[in-house]
Amino acid sequence: MPDDLIAAARLDGANELRIYWSIVLPLARPALVTSAVFQFVWTWTDFMNPLIYLNDSEKYTLSIGLYAFFAEHDIAWGPLMAACVLFTIPALLIFILGQRYFVGGISTGALK
Repeated sequence: MPDDLIAAARLDGANELRIYWSIVLPLARPALVTSAVFQFVWTWTDFMNPLIYLNDSEKYTLSIGLYAFFAEHDIAWGPLMAACVLFTIPALLIFILGQRYFVGGISTGALK
């Protein structure tokens, strides 16, 4: 975060909340959205933690459910691939919605 922007805002009489809300947050938004997208994808596709903690098959996450589907149905490739596509759609939507912030972060970081 450029200290000159914060100093200029203080000279203009902005308080700390106003500086955070009007200057720091808009400049940090691309990094925050990137972190949120990565966290969502890592959580959505997590396999080991739910496998360790969940014992009831009714509470399995989708990734464990896909693995169980793979093991139970003797490799029915068509339904397995259809389930994989459905499993991928939410992560793809989150990425598409956050993509404009990625591009904004690249262009903001290029300015001097």
